[in-house]
Amino acid sequence: IVLQFLIAALASLLHKNLSLRNQVVDLQDEIARLNIGLLACNVSSSIDFRLLETAAVDLYAGQGLKHLSLIASLALLSIPLLVFKYIDLVSKSRSSDAASEEVSLSKQLAYRVDVFLSVHPYSKPLALLVATLLLIILGGLALFGVTSDGLADCLWLSWTYVADSGNHADSEGIGPRLVSVSISFGGMLVFAMMLGLVSDAISEKFDSLRKGRSEVVEQNHTLILGWSDKLGSLLNQLAIANESLGGGTVVVMAERDKEEMELDIGKMEFDFKGTSVICRSGSPLILADLKKVSVSKARAIIVLAEDGNADQSDARALRTVLSLTGVKEGLKGHIVVELSDLDNEVLVKLVGGELVETVVAHDVIGRLMIQCARQPGLAQIWEDILGFENCEFYIQKWPQLDGMQFEDVLISFPDAIPCGVKVASCGGKIVLNPDDSYALQEGDEVLVIAEDDDSYAPAALPTVKEASFVNVDRSTRKPQTILLCGWRRDIDDMIVVLDAFLAPCSELWMFNDVPENEREKKLIDGGLDLSRLVNISLVNREGNAVIRRHLESLPLESFDSILILADESVEDSAIQADSRSLATLLLIRDIQAKRLPYREAMVTSVQRGSFSQGSWIGEMQQASDKSVIISEILDPRTKNLLSMSKISDYVLSNELVSMALAMVAEDRQINHVLEELFAEEGNELQIREADLYLREGEELSFYEIMLRARQRKEIVIGYRLCNAERAVINPPAKAERRRWSVKDMFVVIAEKE
Repeated sequence: IVLQFLIAALASLLHKNLSLRNQVVDLQDEIARLNIGLLACNVSSSIDFRLLETAAVDLYAGQGLKHLSLIASLALLSIPLLVFKYIDLVSKSRSSDAASEEVSLSKQLAYRVDVFLSVHPYSKPLALLVATLLLIILGGLALFGVTSDGLADCLWLSWTYVADSGNHADSEGIGPRLVSVSISFGGMLVFAMMLGLVSDAISEKFDSLRKGRSEVVEQNHTLILGWSDKLGSLLNQLAIANESLGGGTVVVMAERDKEEMELDIGKMEFDFKGTSVICRSGSPLILADLKKVSVSKARAIIVLAEDGNADQSDARALRTVLSLTGVKEGLKGHIVVELSDLDNEVLVKLVGGELVETVVAHDVIGRLMIQCARQPGLAQIWEDILGFENCEFYIQKWPQLDGMQFEDVLISFPDAIPCGVKVASCGGKIVLNPDDSYALQEGDEVLVIAEDDDSYAPAALPTVKEASFVNVDRSTRKPQTILLCGWRRDIDDMIVVLDAFLAPCSELWMFNDVPENEREKKLIDGGLDLSRLVNISLVNREGNAVIRRHLESLPLESFDSILILADESVEDSAIQADSRSLATLLLIRDIQAKRLPYREAMVTSVQRGSFSQGSWIGEMQQASDKSVIISEILDPRTKNLLSMSKISDYVLSNELVSMALAMVAEDRQINHVLEELFAEEGNELQIREADLYLREGEELSFYEIMLRARQRKEIVIGYRLCNAERAVINPPAKAERRRWSVKDMFVVIAEKE
């Protein structure tokens, strides 16, 4: 542009000088001719020849001003060329000096320009504006030098050439045409750059929206940090929890592409029930990304554990908690952290303080497997209580109940079952299964199991018969023989829990492919003190749980319970771990079925489900009646296979952990309830036989059974009829009387035996 403009300006200047000189010569000749004519007519005395000379001088001065403007425009255009040429010469002279290590001047200038354009967000539009103004000013000066118009008119004309390249078509003369074409060409380049900047800005904005970089403007939302295979179950539980509110908002931030996250969430086969899920790409370790998802306004923050190494996952969770505690605006809600190893829980709580609630996934599943091994069918009850689809725990204050004893509070809720009290005088401590004589005080809250937080309220006390019959004798625990198939990183914690739950003289068989001479060292490194095991003795067997001949070396028919663990070597892959667990389960059931006495098989031959007793699945179903197998299942699809075959009392790890995370996210107080129910001491869920509370064929209301259970200091929360497959938690119509059988089962909250 500059070269073209210079050539056009020089040509116009030469043409104009020649034209002006010719005009001056013609004007002088005309003055001389007029003087001669006037003298001849004797009227020369009345004419002021000085006026004519002054007009000529003014004309010449105006032409000089136009020349000056044209020269100024040329000089302004040539200055950048001279400066760049000088910089280039200086740079070459410096580079010729071999001893000099200084950066060339041209590189320094290029670097400064690059830094300016990179650091300042509005540098490109500003540079474009300056270039446009310079083009208009220089073009206006050049037009002023080659035309007879005023400076203001020339500046306006220069702008019209810049704005519309077709306006120069009306120019006349070589000089004006050359200048107008140069200005129009520069204007086309300016507007091309402007369109490029606008296009880049729009593309960058859409790219930011597509990649999830925009800010989330929400309040009282649930924030999930991280991505794992538990996310689907977690979103499902949160959607069910928010259904009564007409839906809510869940924000997911992970180090993944936003479109990929939205695509994976869109494939989830459940109804979000009005809950909207917003995805953002970012790292929870960066404060700017946390502010982008309105972390300070979230009512709950869930930190998911990463798939893979447990220590690395917990270390990242710890760094995430540190980042969250560093938010300057503070946090409105609490933090729920999923951990993989129980040993790291203390450190996370130390860093997070009162803001943090922890859920140790492996520890929860391990304890639940042990409880289910002792009491088959407990897994389904835990699914009902932990999930929001049926009944769950709620804590609420009821001032009208102040002064009422707990035995009366127990039957005051037609649509809920009280099971504890949050005692205000003890700093808000939650007491499960309190004494009947405890009277509610001002500020106390009642812990109940109900369908929803707005589905229950206290009512007038019903008329209930006094409990006349109850078997208060507690059955003594008997020694058990339990088999652990597989090896988990927290198997030492499971052994400690089993030692607390089992009766003395029990045996724990450990069957896995870890060499026997290395097991004791691993257990000790995990924190297990073998000398403190008082109720169980360890029996080690080495072998592969998916090889039939290795399993056949075990007395599988003699075990009371068999726990199939997701082996540590394949737990990173849910499909591979479940395939291994399923293969082990089928092999064990088949071996057990083959070892059943033939006469017993013929006597108990019945039709079960859609499988005949003569089929291989029927034989394994019969074997399942002789011992309990608890399989740790990670993928819901594997769960469906086991549910159809009915050959195992399964535990669905990911789904149960997601339920616990969602429940603690909705109300952090529930975490203390779950911790006690899973602990070695205190209260727990138990399944009791009906003959502890009633006689065969006796007609009783559920309220009457609840009062009879109170004599054993138990709280009945549900029942399972002898001909039913699932238990009913928090049954309706509790005051209606019905006929019961001693083969029925009751679900209670009772102190651990």
